[in-house]
Amino acid sequence: MDRTTRRGIPPIPAVLLAGISVQAGAAIAKGLFPLLGAPGTTAVRTVLAAAMLLLAFRPRVGRFTAAQWRAVVPYGVILGVMNLLFYQALSRLPLGLAITLEFIGPLGVAVAGSRRAVDVVWVVLAAAGIALIAPWSPDSGVDPLGVALALSAGACWAAYIVLGGRVSRLIPGGTAVAVGMAIAGLTVLPFALASGDLARLTPRLLAAGVGLALLSSAVPFTLEMFALKAIPARTFGILMSLEPAVGALCGLIFLGEILSVAQWLAVVLVIAASAGAALTVRAVAATPEV
Repeated sequence: MDRTTRRGIPPIPAVLLAGISVQAGAAIAKGLFPLLGAPGTTAVRTVLAAAMLLLAFRPRVGRFTAAQWRAVVPYGVILGVMNLLFYQALSRLPLGLAITLEFIGPLGVAVAGSRRAVDVVWVVLAAAGIALIAPWSPDSGVDPLGVALALSAGACWAAYIVLGGRVSRLIPGGTAVAVGMAIAGLTVLPFALASGDLARLTPRLLAAGVGLALLSSAVPFTLEMFALKAIPARTFGILMSLEPAVGALCGLIFLGEILSVAQWLAVVLVIAASAGAALTVRAVAATPEV
C-alpha cells in the first residue's frame, strides 16, 4: 500500500463517502428543480463540473489524435444525455427509486454475455425489483414517464461504461473525464437554453450549483479514483451497489421522501442483484460516476 493510501481516507470509507456525496448532490439538484428546471440544473452542474475538472487536469486537447476524439466525443455526449435523463426522472420520482432504476444499466453490463447459470439469479432479482416499482395501476403513485426516463438513463449509464472502457485505453483517466464532462456540458446546454431555465439563474443559485458540481462530480470522482488504486474492482463494485439504499436514505433525510415497503424491497432486490453480479462476474467494468 502506498504512502498516499496510508495517510489518506481508507479506500472503503472513501467509496462510501463518494456514494453519499453523489446522492446528497442529487438531493440538492432536486431542490433546484422548481427554480431552474431539470435541464437548467443539469446544465449548471455539468458546465461547472467541467470547469473544475479542466482546471484540475488541464488537458492538452491540441495534441489529441483523431482516434482519441472519436472515442471521447461519444463518451461525453452519452454522459450529458445520461445526466439530463436522470434529472428529468428525478423531477418525477423519489430519489431512491430513480437511482434504483438507473442502476439496471451497470448491472446489465456486468451480466451481459455471461453464460453462468448463477448470473440468471441476479437478472431475476433485478427484474423483480423493477416489477415492484412499475406503475401497474393509475393509483400506484409512481410516474410512468419517470420510470421510463430512469430506465433510459440506466441504458445510457451502460453505454457510458462501455465507451469509458474504450476511452481509458486511449486517454489518461483524469484527462478523459475532464474533456468528456466539457462535451457533456455542451450537449445539455442547448436544452437548458431552449427551456429558458437559465434566465432565472441568480448568484445564489449559481453558488448552489457550485456545491452541486462539487458533491456530484469533483468530490466523488476524486474519492473513487483514490479507492480504485487501493481495492479490487470487485470490492468497488459491491460497495457501489449500496447506492440505491444511500439514495433512498438521502431522499428521506433531505427531501422527506418516504418509500413504501414494496419500494424498499425493490431497492434491496436491486442491491442484492448488483452485489451478486460484482461477486460472481469476472469482467465488471468499474467506472466512477461523474
